[in-house]
Amino acid sequence: MSGMFTRICLLLSVLAMLCGPIAASTAVAQEGPRAAPTATIEVQSLPVAEEPVPAFDPVKATNAYLAQISGPQRARSDAYYEGGYVLLLVGTAYALIVAGLLLWLRISARMRDFAQAITRIRFWQAAIYAALFFVVIVVATLPLTLYQSFYREHEFGLSNQTIGQWFTDFAVLCAIGFVATTILVTVIYAVVRAAPNRWPIWASAITIAFAAFVGLISPVYVAPLFNTYTPLPDSPVKQSILAMAKANGVPVDNVYTFDASRQSDRISANVSGLFGTTRISLTDNLMKRATPAEVEAVLGHEIGHYVLGHTYTGLLWIALVIVVGFWFLNFSFRFLTAIFGGNWDVRQIDDPAGLPVLYAVGMVYLLLATPALNTISRNIEAQADIFGLNAARQPDGFATIALKLSEYRKLEPSPLEEFVFYDHPSGRSRIAMAMQWKAQHLRDPDIRKGPVSPQ
Repeated sequence: MSGMFTRICLLLSVLAMLCGPIAASTAVAQEGPRAAPTATIEVQSLPVAEEPVPAFDPVKATNAYLAQISGPQRARSDAYYEGGYVLLLVGTAYALIVAGLLLWLRISARMRDFAQAITRIRFWQAAIYAALFFVVIVVATLPLTLYQSFYREHEFGLSNQTIGQWFTDFAVLCAIGFVATTILVTVIYAVVRAAPNRWPIWASAITIAFAAFVGLISPVYVAPLFNTYTPLPDSPVKQSILAMAKANGVPVDNVYTFDASRQSDRISANVSGLFGTTRISLTDNLMKRATPAEVEAVLGHEIGHYVLGHTYTGLLWIALVIVVGFWFLNFSFRFLTAIFGGNWDVRQIDDPAGLPVLYAVGMVYLLLATPALNTISRNIEAQADIFGLNAARQPDGFATIALKLSEYRKLEPSPLEEFVFYDHPSGRSRIAMAMQWKAQHLRDPDIRKGPVSPQ
């Protein structure tokens, strides 16, 4: 239809060009010759269309911004982030040790026997074992968790909590994890018994649906258990956030702030929720520590996640990792129990006593999948960065907030480091992107009048 319409328009244009001279010549023939008209022609200089684009080197600007974080401050953030690489390996090794003790000392087998002594119904046996297993893992890994989440955070000045406050939050988190893990593990073992050969497919579907459900309810029902959410008072910043959200189709009428400062001074915000539960939330730290331009830059990024559908695309990518993971668990379990099952008193995959095997193998799989998981997240975050630059139009605010995030993120990793360990683009990558964006928009009036980047 559109192609035919285009061809008809072209045909009419050609006919008009052809018929125009014919009609004109006919009119001249009828009226006779006339004297040629005369007119006075004024010659003037054309006005300058716009001011010349100011000189701007995005590479120099990037380097100048990065140079603002140096010395002990840079060394501290580098040490904190690089320590995470070691903790990733230590956490996996710790999990293997705990799982090994449960298996080789036959503690897991005795836990299964205990569940069987309580009930003959296998569904409830799995539930009892899953509950016991969760408690054992939490207690066994508590020393590492306490160091990593409390003492190390205080060592680097990143936590505001007392030990009592930390344990309170930890207890709430464990209670939620206890219920969620018991339900999920129980249902998966029911699937294993019903479909022993195809259970990875069904287990993957259940886990993915469970993850989507958690994403749905967390902003509304889970997050308020740790922080108090209140509407952000009216201000120009709030109005700019709402204007940006509505201009990009985010269905919200309010902006919320929450008291993240009770845990740390970290800056963050989010646009979270699914199916009508969407809400824009930002930490009180962001409002206290950031300029209006930086707040707009952060919220532009978070709005980008919503508009670009990253909740769904991220879930699809993670679903692929989950599917591969369950097949890996199935193969590894059968391989290991064929060799060591007699020592562990674990033979069949539907035996809950084999859960430590799945736990250990799962931790190894997550370690191996770290580059893939981080690449998925990093690409999604980069897309949101670009969207945020276009939505908020605050390239310098974006650059300066990246510097503030460097308190707990290494600014300039090697390419290999960034590929393996970074779930967000590095500070250098983000600032370079912002400066390149600015270089391409220097003709725009708002960018021309904006802050001057260092050179």
